Amino acid sequence: MNSALTQLIQAGTPIGILLVEDNEYDIDLTREAFEEARIRNQMHVAHDGVEALEFLRAPNASGAFRPDVILLDINMPRMNGLELLDEIKRDPDLMTIPVIMLTTSAAEEDILRSYQAHAASYVVKPVEFDRFFQAIQALGQFMLTIVRVPSPHV
Repeated sequence: MNSALTQLIQAGTPIGILLVEDNEYDIDLTREAFEEARIRNQMHVAHDGVEALEFLRAPNASGAFRPDVILLDINMPRMNGLELLDEIKRDPDLMTIPVIMLTTSAAEEDILRSYQAHAASYVVKPVEFDRFFQAIQALGQFMLTIVRVPSPHV
């Protein structure tokens, strides 16, 4: 358990999450699920890819931070999740941030395209409230106990 993320968690530092999601209901459920699972986090929400890129490329701005993980929806206005994923993975300063696709799309082409663009994983959001809530909590526990990410200072 010597990953940068595990060290942050053991030190009591919240995990940094950038949630890129345009649906306010899903944003609220995601926040609530992390709280219910007692996963300390610093979550920033961007409502589309353009807003997310502005946040990611301005880490010294007030309230900005380099996230430990990005939770990314596909279907959004202005710049969708797949376009944002391409931008992130082409940027040497951002490409090491794990991106987890968190979307309602179960389309095989979206899944394939996400992995081709180097998404860390692909999670289809369950439609039912309880299953969505459980999926977000499981995802949070997975990020805390299993996933290893590179230190942003390396």
